[in-house]
Amino acid sequence: MGSQNLAKSGTILFDFPVPPTDVTDENGMNKVENAVVSVLAPHFGDLKQVSKHEMTSKGGRVGEVRLYVEENNGVTMTIRIYNNNSLVTATLEYDKTVLVDALSYDEIKSLEQKMIKLLNTEKKTKAIPELKRGLKHDIYFNTSDDRILEYDIKKMVYEKQSEFQHVQIAHSENYGNILVLDGLMNLAESDLIYTESLMWRGKVDYKGKHVLILGGGDGALLHELLKEDPAFVTMIDIDDTVMQQCREHLRSACGNTLDTYKTDKYEIIVGDCVAYMKQCIESGSKFDVIFGDLTDIPISPIPQGEIWDFVLEIIKLSFSILKDGGIYMTHANGVSSKESLKTFETAVLGHLPNPVFFKTLENFVPSFMEKWVFYQIREA
Repeated sequence: MGSQNLAKSGTILFDFPVPPTDVTDENGMNKVENAVVSVLAPHFGDLKQVSKHEMTSKGGRVGEVRLYVEENNGVTMTIRIYNNNSLVTATLEYDKTVLVDALSYDEIKSLEQKMIKLLNTEKKTKAIPELKRGLKHDIYFNTSDDRILEYDIKKMVYEKQSEFQHVQIAHSENYGNILVLDGLMNLAESDLIYTESLMWRGKVDYKGKHVLILGGGDGALLHELLKEDPAFVTMIDIDDTVMQQCREHLRSACGNTLDTYKTDKYEIIVGDCVAYMKQCIESGSKFDVIFGDLTDIPISPIPQGEIWDFVLEIIKLSFSILKDGGIYMTHANGVSSKESLKTFETAVLGHLPNPVFFKTLENFVPSFMEKWVFYQIREA
């Protein structure tokens, strides 16, 4: 499945604030429109206006939208002129199989400067590189607070819908192979710091401890924990497809731990971690350390919904099978998701059956391109 990720279409965006007096009447708007067209048309062909529509809202007229088409190469351009906030936007979209020589970032910046001069505005907007569309696989992923990041993904090593989720292994020149689950970055070969932060390496002693990993299908946490000489590690993950593919394609992160599911030092169980913990309660099994290496906490300031319910259930069950003085450890979300983190601390950790105290650790995770927050939680 490894083929070059060539975009089938492209989008270029321009935004310009203009003096309010330039867009108060039809003549002014026409001059603004002509300035934009005069700069862009030489690069995209014979753009002709095919329609013009008034934009309205409950408060009345807000501006006009004008559509241009280049019939020979399939380019379309939409110009929106907003009267109420004196803003002009131009959106160009084109088929890259027809218009092969797309504009470079420097060329886009040059066109922007020409329009700034013609539109008589001192304010400058940021030139945005071309947005690549119609790709065979995704190159755009979100940060924890829903900002868009573009990755240098050249091929998809593996892709399949398992019984539980959409599993992808993408290859990046910067980050190596990356595990992507349901469109979300999970772990890259570059991300040892993520695993070391999750386990608070150097700050927690695992020697002789009994450890339970909930999730952890990439095998990285298990691989690193075994270097700390624990008594025994049990790992339970519901999706064997993830483990099979990480065993093959994320080997620098998981080592050989996913080759064998049971040894004298660890056991990997394919199954439901909630059902497993309930069995532990019935049998009286206890652990020194439990890792919640499952879903991140939701990006929401309100502790409602299926994922929040799941997070709370996991932590409650975990504390019911932790030994006295045991530790629950988990990843949470990016540092910029402050409301979500606050909700986790107050509405989840603050409402457990027994009081707990917690510590946090922050580290920059390369493939996430942001700092991530990790928790160490104990009963008070």
